Amino acid sequence: MQNLILVGPMGAGKSTIGRLLAKELRVPFKDSDKEIEQRTGADIPWIFDVEGESGFREREQAMIAELCALDGVVIATGGGAVLRAANRACLSAGGQVVYLFTSIEQQLGRTSRDRNRPLLQTANPEKVLVELMSVRDPLYREIADMVIETDERPPRMVVQEILERLPDCPVR
Repeated sequence: MQNLILVGPMGAGKSTIGRLLAKELRVPFKDSDKEIEQRTGADIPWIFDVEGESGFREREQAMIAELCALDGVVIATGGGAVLRAANRACLSAGGQVVYLFTSIEQQLGRTSRDRNRPLLQTANPEKVLVELMSVRDPLYREIADMVIETDERPPRMVVQEILERLPDCPVR
């Protein structure tokens, strides 16, 4: 089985949906942010504080290359993973890319109390999310093999749609 790679903004449900998909497909699940945290022994906000966003992006690029080289896994990426051309190339070549699209309103609702989102630790998180989406949405779409709406939908329903739309999916 080739890899199934989930991309999309923070709060789209990549980790939750990724875990459920991996369970359905009976394959390992890898979350690039969690893998970075385990490898470094530090959480993402700490890495941002100490190394800045560019330091984090270096770690992320190395982790994405490593994860995309695996075979038969479900991978959830961080929201900004698509910013680097090298990552986009790696993700495209690494498997089927699923863009989990969600509205700014849903992102706000799902991330408002999450302190593990360094880019949202600001007076106006909505403005930040709008700016991030304006840059990232075209990049998600550029590499996506399919786009799935997650707004107002239970994770299991999203998983079912992905499975139904996967070519040669063993689970139907």
